[in-house]
Amino acid sequence: MELLALLKNIFSFDDAQPLLFTQFYFWVFFAFVFAVFSLFRQKILLRNTFLFFVSLFFYYKTSGLFTLILLFVTIFNFFIGKLLFGAKQKRFLLIVSIVLNLLVLCYFKYAYFFIDVLNDMFGTHFNVFDVFSHIGNIATNSSRFSVDAILLPVGISFYIFQAISYVMDIYRERIKPVRNFFDFAFYLTFFPQLVAGPIVRASEFIPQLHRPYFLGRKQFGFAVFWILNGLAKKIILSDFIAVNFVDRVFENPLLFSGFENLVALFGYSLQVYADFSGYTDIAIGVAMLMGFYLPKNFDSPYKATNPGNFWKRWHISLSKWLQDYLYIPLGGNRNATFGTYCCIFTIALIAVILSGSLWVTLIVATILLIVVLVAIFNKEKRKPIHTNLNALNTMLLGGLWHGASWNFMIWGGLNGLGIIVYKFWKNWNVYVRTLLLLFLTLLLAELALIFEKPVFNMFFVWSAILFLGTFLRMIYNLLGGKKSLKPLETCWAVFQTFIFITFTRLFFRSGSNLDPAEANETAWNTAKNMVNQIGSSWDFSLIPQIVMEYRNVFLLIVLGMIIHWLPDNFKRYYRICFAKMPLYIMAIVVVVAVFVIYQFVTADLQKFIYFQF
Repeated sequence: MELLALLKNIFSFDDAQPLLFTQFYFWVFFAFVFAVFSLFRQKILLRNTFLFFVSLFFYYKTSGLFTLILLFVTIFNFFIGKLLFGAKQKRFLLIVSIVLNLLVLCYFKYAYFFIDVLNDMFGTHFNVFDVFSHIGNIATNSSRFSVDAILLPVGISFYIFQAISYVMDIYRERIKPVRNFFDFAFYLTFFPQLVAGPIVRASEFIPQLHRPYFLGRKQFGFAVFWILNGLAKKIILSDFIAVNFVDRVFENPLLFSGFENLVALFGYSLQVYADFSGYTDIAIGVAMLMGFYLPKNFDSPYKATNPGNFWKRWHISLSKWLQDYLYIPLGGNRNATFGTYCCIFTIALIAVILSGSLWVTLIVATILLIVVLVAIFNKEKRKPIHTNLNALNTMLLGGLWHGASWNFMIWGGLNGLGIIVYKFWKNWNVYVRTLLLLFLTLLLAELALIFEKPVFNMFFVWSAILFLGTFLRMIYNLLGGKKSLKPLETCWAVFQTFIFITFTRLFFRSGSNLDPAEANETAWNTAKNMVNQIGSSWDFSLIPQIVMEYRNVFLLIVLGMIIHWLPDNFKRYYRICFAKMPLYIMAIVVVVAVFVIYQFVTADLQKFIYFQF
């Protein structure tokens, strides 16, 4: 009976305990997989087939019956890829493929969002209905599946985007379709990166399917390093900071001071990076042990000197996907297409209708009218306008990819505006910048005095800091300063970019981990309450007491950022040193590191943030 209970526990799905990299059970699972894998590692078809079924089991332990959706996507895209290659109706097949893939994604991920928009616009009272649960109830002649809620399959955005890139690359004749179903299925479902990326291009991974297994001594060292690095990021930085401080503040911002809200916001920036990049590090290490190489997904993003540079360093696989399959098809930096204006007008129209504000309508209509008129009558400005519109559309839709609520659209839109504003900013000299910031600072000061709104206080302080830095740079120029200030300017740009990215995260975090049915309202209230706390008067006498109370969390935040900002050459040096260690010393380091890491484990292991996307 005990054996049956054990087997049932191993092979059953428990929604409360999905299979996570941070669980001991996962490493037992991986040890078994690696042991069996080693027996026929050079028998390529058998190896790939085995890893496909292992990946299915992994996904089942993470998502249960949603494994059927993954299987459907796998089978459909394998056969559509074979049909597409050399077909006369290539464009038709491509459209069918993209539409069906996006319908699957939109049904599970955006049903609440679309119904919410529809109800708000037309005053209707539609509710979501889970068709798949209804079919399941008919098939089992029961009512075991709830039809009143649509659950989101873990990682669906990642494997759908991966499937679309495969079909698109066949259409563009960049690759040939995979001949064997199990090889393709292994590519699409490879378990280390299946549920949270990176999004692996077929052109990068498929050539690896047929390579003989090889794991050199140095590669083994790097693989172990990445696994330990990822576990440390996830458990020590992300989970500990979240459970002991950040989550508490975001759950009820009004119970905490402005200083605590501000630190929680910056803490979340570190948390989400440590969580997501930690997952990627573990995935890269696990894949490397099996002889496969996943693409780099992060490049010290908080070293970015502007918003555009940030998105070349953060979630690189998604940024490149959006660039190749959305930004460039929309026209890129060449021109605008019908899709460019269709996207921006549709989003603007929905936003205006949902706002119900005459002022919002007038502002949006005026901006759109000016943009269209300038694009029509000024040929010199047309190309930059089209480029910026395509960039803004890409970021708005990129925000929507992250979640089915308006807060993610706002977050994406703010990032898009940041990229556009920087393009203008970098072309202005220090005198123009100083004058503009002086005007903005005085305007915000006046607004703060007239309306007494915390949001104006918050932006006034940020604008004043920006003005001060730019003003000092102008004074240096006027006094005839000759010495290069490049290192100081880089630090200043990194600091300001980090602040900007962190404040956009206010909308990102506020809607995370929420039921889609309540995400919009709850997210907006959370963001509003945090802004009110941060922008209200502070009692500075309480700050030392707060620092002492949360000293361990604050110390970890500071330490995490220092490590993040270490020079790349230094990080590369200690990675190489670890990889070259004698095996017995490496084993000792691993044991000590694992012991230290698991001292930080919280009562309940935290899911990876990007599982919800």
